[in-house]
Amino acid sequence: MSAVLTVGGLLGGRPEHAGLTLELLSGGGGLDRRISSPHIQKTGLALAGFDEYLQPGRVLVFGESEIRFLDGLERRAREQALTAAFAHDIPCVLVTAGLEPAPELRAAADRHHVPLLRTTVPTPFAIAKLTTVLEDALAVRELVHGVLMDILRLGVLIVGESGIGKSECALDLVVRGHRLVADDVVELRRRGDTAVIGACPELTRHHMEVRGLGVINIRDLFGVASTRASKRIELVVQLERWRDGEAGGVRDGDRLGLDDAFYELLGLKLPLVRMPVAPGRSLAILVEVAARNQILRARGRHAARELAARLERALGQGGDR
Repeated sequence: MSAVLTVGGLLGGRPEHAGLTLELLSGGGGLDRRISSPHIQKTGLALAGFDEYLQPGRVLVFGESEIRFLDGLERRAREQALTAAFAHDIPCVLVTAGLEPAPELRAAADRHHVPLLRTTVPTPFAIAKLTTVLEDALAVRELVHGVLMDILRLGVLIVGESGIGKSECALDLVVRGHRLVADDVVELRRRGDTAVIGACPELTRHHMEVRGLGVINIRDLFGVASTRASKRIELVVQLERWRDGEAGGVRDGDRLGLDDAFYELLGLKLPLVRMPVAPGRSLAILVEVAARNQILRARGRHAARELAARLERALGQGGDR
């Protein structure tokens, strides 16, 4: 689901961690106004009578050109321009580069209950940093049951029914030098149109539940390098119970790895590997190899298709004789 962000939530979300310090100048009565879009609007035309171009739910940025334009207007014209702009559903106004807004701008913000913020960051950098903060805060989010690992810098989400061995597989992978992101519950958020980021809820971070051992702290047991806070998901491994006569329901054509399979997360399709679980199979090694294979595929190397092409060429040459 999409997150809801108020201007007060933006100020309380510690944007300074992203290099964006924000100061509330006036309009404190509107801190409950909602920001619904990560896209920033910086349209000086709104102050020149073309306020119909203002989009609701978007932060309005005033840089040097807007502040200087306002300063050049007569007081009455300045008040009219601001009244027209603030009549739209604007969550807040951000003044950049540490500029000093006109008294009429402060007064209009208080009168219309539109928070007036200021940052010392120059306009281009302020827009970039604020966009990053808002994209993260407003990202579509979802919780899934699974384990997220960082294997050779590839984010691998391991899913499957309860009790199939996801945590034990993850523990083996940690022992082999890979990093745990989240166990049992993975918090997903979508970034843009191409990426799904997985993280662990704060309450259970660094912890894992293993049958027979109970809850263990991976960071305490294996050191700081054994965990990480978040990771982009680039491969999904689905553990399936091996059934007699078929490897977890995998068709013969899929056993060769010729057909690409996908797993949908937050509307994005990610590469999927179905991994049959049976006694004697080392899941950790198989998942690690699946990750290595996915890295090669991302570089254009597809072992199954290359072998199939070689076989076809060999058969073709044999038929010509």
